[in-house]
Amino acid sequence: MQSPANRILVIAPNWIGDAVMAQPLLQLLKRDHPQAAIDVLAPAWVAPVLRAMVEVDTVLETPFKHGSLQLRERWRYAQILRQRGYAAAYVLPNTLKFALLPWMAGIKKRVGYKGESRYGLINVMHHDSKPVPRAMVAFYAALAGEPVADLTQNFPKPCLQMTTAQIGIVLQEMGLSALQPLICFAPGAEFGNAKRWPVGHFAELAKTILQAHPDAQIVLLGSPKDIEVCQQIAAACPTVHQFAGKTRLDQALALIAASNVMVSNDSGLLHIASAFNRPVIAIYGPTDPDHAPPFSDIAHSLSLRLACAPCRQRECPLVHHDCMNKLDSQMVWQPLQAILTSTRLPLSAES
Repeated sequence: MQSPANRILVIAPNWIGDAVMAQPLLQLLKRDHPQAAIDVLAPAWVAPVLRAMVEVDTVLETPFKHGSLQLRERWRYAQILRQRGYAAAYVLPNTLKFALLPWMAGIKKRVGYKGESRYGLINVMHHDSKPVPRAMVAFYAALAGEPVADLTQNFPKPCLQMTTAQIGIVLQEMGLSALQPLICFAPGAEFGNAKRWPVGHFAELAKTILQAHPDAQIVLLGSPKDIEVCQQIAAACPTVHQFAGKTRLDQALALIAASNVMVSNDSGLLHIASAFNRPVIAIYGPTDPDHAPPFSDIAHSLSLRLACAPCRQRECPLVHHDCMNKLDSQMVWQPLQAILTSTRLPLSAES
């Protein structure tokens, strides 16, 4: 066990996409404290993403129920953290309950945003009072420095890594070839239906891809909540591989890392693809493409930028859902075709 002076705790966000976009904070902490071990506390469903971050020493899985305070359980877990010993804690969720943990654990330096009136619990307090929220990477990465009113620094990009051996094992498990183009679709969206590109558009795009590239392998990825949507796409285009709800998150990470391109709604899987530096085509409707954009070297953010967008609503308040319905498959196929032409075989995910 390292001494407290050489151990840092980061309490990660509860969402996969946010956890990915918080990774530059870990890069900066490791740069500034190269001898420190960085532990990350996160829900079990986020843990596989964190294990693909080279800066992380140990992933600690939170034992708490989602949404509940569980004050007694938090006190008990804080004593475990106290025993591990930390010089500092960075609290990324903006809630009171997560700010309690490092305070209960007696960690002297507790860094975070103001959140739910967390004065005293957070003693290095950052503020985000801009009328337009800053991009999420900058929002989290700013915690590595002293609180400032304006950010002029360029922050590093999120970066995930898996070995070719890890990727190869998963490709074999899923019955896929490493010698044929692999295209990942992420048709789901945890936020709500408004962020979902229509099933028919995904199916039409899959057919167009297979007409031009008959050897292409198209996989549908998502959580159990996305099974129904993905089954509808598979029914319209039976040659796709429907893996939503059938893969563990670490398997999905490997498939994304092996892919030639990811086509995704604004979702956590999109940001995973970006962090592996896969070519991505991101489809935006009710959300702002400038708030959490893809950051791959090859990235296309598609949005009609209608007058009613971004509404940031879970369901279209105008009912027509034009921001997604009118963004047809040909608009996605144009940049996708160029990507497939230039990257015919899967690329290595190692850096």
